[in-house]
Amino acid sequence: MKPGNVKRALFVVGGLLALVACVGGAWLHHLGKVHRHCMKMAGFVLSDYAREHGGVFPYHTNGFGDALLLLVKEEPSNVPFICGPGDDGHVFSNALAHGLHVPEEQCNRVYVQGLTETNYPGICILFDRRSVPGGDHFYGSGKPVREVCLLDGSMQTIPDGRWAEFSRQQVELLIEAGFSRENALQYYPEAAPRK
Repeated sequence: MKPGNVKRALFVVGGLLALVACVGGAWLHHLGKVHRHCMKMAGFVLSDYAREHGGVFPYHTNGFGDALLLLVKEEPSNVPFICGPGDDGHVFSNALAHGLHVPEEQCNRVYVQGLTETNYPGICILFDRRSVPGGDHFYGSGKPVREVCLLDGSMQTIPDGRWAEFSRQQVELLIEAGFSRENALQYYPEAAPRK
């Protein structure tokens, strides 16, 4: 190879490496900024809690906000996992710091309390209250989805077009697990028959 071609090749390779570094760095920065609310980690944290508490998932008589608070009292670093995309976790952090109640309506993830490890593994135990483009994994890009955590700890993304059917199925699964229809519909109001 001629010396001029070697220099040109090195320049091109150097430019490509710089481009890869920039794109890769931007991607990692983006991932670090948005993928803080990992639903898969939420499933792990919930399963770990149940294992340590005789197979029972967190439960509180004041509602699921306080049940989720029980989950993070033992490990405050778990706050991001119970919060949905775009939530900085201040509601839970403030409640932990000041011994406050967490109202359900202030939670942007809905937690279905009253379940144990022996329930059907396909029951959804935690889900995003609202859909967001791309969910947490691809926050801000893509179709609006809700991320959900099933009782077995697995995660799914449910697009808006499938949410009503998913909700109806979950209501029936909760009824089979012993919930009243009224209680199940409190978690999934969109599954209620239209009047």
